[in-house]
Amino acid sequence: MRSGSADMAHLAHRFRAIDVLRGLTVALMIVVNMQVGPGNSYAPLLHASWNGLTPTDLVFPTFMFVVGTALSFTLEKYAALGEAAVLRKIATRTALIFLCGYLLYWFPFFTTGPGGSLILAPVEHTRILGVLQRIALGYGAAALIVHYGGRAGAISFSVGALLGYWWLMHAFGDYSLAGNAAIKLDKLVLGEAHMYHGEGVAFDPEGILSTLPAIVNVLAGYLVGRFIRDHGVSRFTIVRLLAAAAACLLLSLWWNAVFPINKKLWTSSFVVCTVGIDLGVLAILIYAVPQAKERRWTYFFEVFGRNTLVIYLLSEVGQTMLNSIHIGQQSLFGWLYAIGFVPWAGDKLGSALYAVAYMLGCWIVAYGMDRKRIYIKL
Repeated sequence: MRSGSADMAHLAHRFRAIDVLRGLTVALMIVVNMQVGPGNSYAPLLHASWNGLTPTDLVFPTFMFVVGTALSFTLEKYAALGEAAVLRKIATRTALIFLCGYLLYWFPFFTTGPGGSLILAPVEHTRILGVLQRIALGYGAAALIVHYGGRAGAISFSVGALLGYWWLMHAFGDYSLAGNAAIKLDKLVLGEAHMYHGEGVAFDPEGILSTLPAIVNVLAGYLVGRFIRDHGVSRFTIVRLLAAAAACLLLSLWWNAVFPINKKLWTSSFVVCTVGIDLGVLAILIYAVPQAKERRWTYFFEVFGRNTLVIYLLSEVGQTMLNSIHIGQQSLFGWLYAIGFVPWAGDKLGSALYAVAYMLGCWIVAYGMDRKRIYIKL
């Protein structure tokens, strides 16, 4: 944890548009994760059922992208400490984020045993991989690639990973839920008990093989962060980002015809498409967000962007607790939705407003931390 004037000096060297993108991503991630369910939520706030893309599908890859932009500011600082310090910092941060993700799926750690006694929850069915775990692995791999290979290494790995993943998925399976190569590898290595079951079968959308292309989202964020550091928030930067965005989107549309855009498989076309959208959004933010010390509307998102992973972790823990506490036959999560939002807003609008209200509650915590200059970096 860091706090005080040292952190504010660090933040002063960051580009406000990037901090706003980071905060916007966290806010949206909380909102989409708090949706009540498919039958009670607006379609844009749900993931695509399989192939295709919804606004919700953009949130996680953008999170990976902003992890990369942050890396462009921190890795150089690590390098000045020496080789051993760099490796230690990368390994420590990777392990800490991964552990937080694993503990999140094990939380609340205890379950009800015979006679109502509390017993330690078994780990035999705890999911091993997930959102924070993918962020950890993406960060760790990208940091090592950039540290040893620089920009050329990042570009070479990205091209090889996207093409290699395409070949692996084509050679060892198909692009269906049950027949893809990713699910086969996860069942072999992780076992079905340690995989996600939200699709009706044991299938992990953050599995081993699909982590390979996800690293490219982080590397893309790093390359863009370096480009902005080199060229500033100028008209030149905006034009180049928009041109790169257009190129990525055109490539993804072509690739989609043979390797469908699919978030759950994290296909190569999905990576190129989401990177293209992130580039376009960032270009717009650079144009719209003042770099000077004017807070205005940007401060709302900057607050989230200064304790990104901690606030996300807090939101997930809070949601788990709401689902663990029951009022009668209903979870506290469902009870609050049914009592506080459905009667006056209806099912779908109520679900959206419930999620926004929860996000604002998380923002209040982030605001309090920012006012006290508490910045926790996992």
